Amino acid sequence: MPSGKRGRFPVGTPILDAARQLGVYVESVCGGRATCGRCQVEVQTGQFAKHGITSTLDHISPKGPKEERYERVRGLPEGRRLSCSATVQGDLVVDVPQDTVINAQVVRKAATDRVIERNSAVQLCYVEVDEPDMHKPLGDLDRLKVVLEKDWGWKDLLVAPHLVPQVQSILRKGNWGVTAAIHRDMDTSRPFIIALYPGLKNEAYGIACDIGSTTIAMHLVSLLSGRIVASSGTSNPQIRFGEDLMSRVSYVMMNPDGREAMTKAVREAVNTLIGKVCAEGEVAREDIFDCVFVGNPIMHHLFLGIDPTELGQAPFALAVSGAMQFWAHEIGIEVSKGARLYMLPCIAGHVGADAAGATLSEGPYRQDRMMLLVDVGTNAEIVLGDAKRVVAASSPTGPAFEGAEISSGQRAAPGAIERVRIDPDTLEPRFRVIGVQSWSDEPNFGKDVEAVGITGICGSAIIEVVAEMYLAGIISEDGVVDGTLATRSSRIIPNGRTFSYLLHDGAPRITVTQNDVRAIQLAKAALYAGVKLLMEKQGVDHVDTIRFAGAFGSFIDPKYAMVLGLIPDCELTEVKAVGNAAGTGALMALLNRDHRREIEREVGRIEKIETALEPNFQQLFVDAMALPNKADPFPKLSAEVNLPPRKVLAEGGEGGGRRRGREGRRSRE
Repeated sequence: MPSGKRGRFPVGTPILDAARQLGVYVESVCGGRATCGRCQVEVQTGQFAKHGITSTLDHISPKGPKEERYERVRGLPEGRRLSCSATVQGDLVVDVPQDTVINAQVVRKAATDRVIERNSAVQLCYVEVDEPDMHKPLGDLDRLKVVLEKDWGWKDLLVAPHLVPQVQSILRKGNWGVTAAIHRDMDTSRPFIIALYPGLKNEAYGIACDIGSTTIAMHLVSLLSGRIVASSGTSNPQIRFGEDLMSRVSYVMMNPDGREAMTKAVREAVNTLIGKVCAEGEVAREDIFDCVFVGNPIMHHLFLGIDPTELGQAPFALAVSGAMQFWAHEIGIEVSKGARLYMLPCIAGHVGADAAGATLSEGPYRQDRMMLLVDVGTNAEIVLGDAKRVVAASSPTGPAFEGAEISSGQRAAPGAIERVRIDPDTLEPRFRVIGVQSWSDEPNFGKDVEAVGITGICGSAIIEVVAEMYLAGIISEDGVVDGTLATRSSRIIPNGRTFSYLLHDGAPRITVTQNDVRAIQLAKAALYAGVKLLMEKQGVDHVDTIRFAGAFGSFIDPKYAMVLGLIPDCELTEVKAVGNAAGTGALMALLNRDHRREIEREVGRIEKIETALEPNFQQLFVDAMALPNKADPFPKLSAEVNLPPRKVLAEGGEGGGRRRGREGRRSRE
């Protein structure tokens, strides 16, 4: 973890060697002599239903002389081992800590350049307080409240409890001139004095954070100017407990301390990110007064310390669906002690606060045209609507699009193949990897790629390679690899009873197997069936515009998404990536409290559709297994792309493939 790669190794294999054989990057610069300490790993213990194993500390070798020497001289954090020395003795789940990874995952959640009108919940107010008077025995705090009402109009002020003992010393330190940070969200709520400073203070910051199941993205923002001071992201450490959401729910159900462990992990990651953006922006943690968070329902519950078990079974009940507000320090968020925390509302059991944030950002309810908003992740969240009506649903796509169920799949990191093209005549591929600008068929590629290597296929390339295989005739519309093409190209190789496509003949050898194609088909069919179901609920046979939200959606080529049948037919110019729309929604809620009321109101109006209860979902899913779709035409796509003639093959990829191809060609024409 967190790459999700797995394999079998002989007892006694060094963990570092196992990682390298799997294509997992673990840094080691000392040649395995246990002197550099760069190859640290952590063993996760417990029963991991997702992997079908029980991982215990007995399944890793005891510390040997080299490791003991390093620990004695340099020190090892508790629970860490050196993977060059520790060996496999049984089933293990091994976490590669992100603080040791230099060649780390690329977290693709950039800041927005949108201009957001400011109406922050936090206001800084400088006042000069009357000094004590024996003839007017009004307390220092009460005189502060009086002048705040007189100069700034603040009435009925409450005071954060931690401030009460400090008021007198702060007033005197500022020679009776102080700056009060006032927080008020709703007009109906009483305002709070959340911080007090001697003299004039003109800095106030907030954070907007999107807790995704794979990555966590954060923006540090000036509440006074609206400027994004710093942005950063990191992998969600909960990945070590399970790649997808349901496996994490299972972990909670099967381990008594599972919920506490995952809550602690995500809060620690959030605090680490806060430190990172503060260091980048040269801002003190104590100057952060407001925090806005979004996340899918399971991330939402685990971050708040709520058991997500009920979300793992019908009727998928949320513990709380409305917006949440409380003191940030109450859940261990390391910012100003007076900082408030706001969590956007959830739409439904598997359509969370992140979907609410994306909905606020893109505003289908503000449109006259039918807008489809899709956040592609381990659990796809789908919103469809216009100003008249908005419906929403989720679809369990699983982690295939992020590489977790693909034989050569990996997360987006330097060395991962991110773009693929296949020549339909020669079946020869060309590709590009993250960290290298040139394509594989360009003269300087070999030299350019030396720094990062070629390590696997990331999500955007998985979509492209399967779509390109279909366009080149390597797979049929049913997703079967055509084994008869082995006589025409050495790229088509036998793999047991099926065939695979050889994408890169190097180290590691990267192939696209029949099982890989099936995993992508299952994932895309789940998403498309959910979209189609919402279209039926809206009574429409097409959508006017499509928005891809999320880090992954930002790097999907609309053409290949449509060829694959991931999304319905639409003008390609109307398919756009909107980046981390959930994070943008959180940013809007941070900078303007009116947006909080807006999304709270709209979430109440959105109609939630539970796909598992819809009788037509199964047939829609079956139709969507085909490329692009068994039942739905794609006229707009066909006008842009030359789709191949229909070719139906048996699962083994042989036997009647060519004959059926001719019949299919006539029927399609």
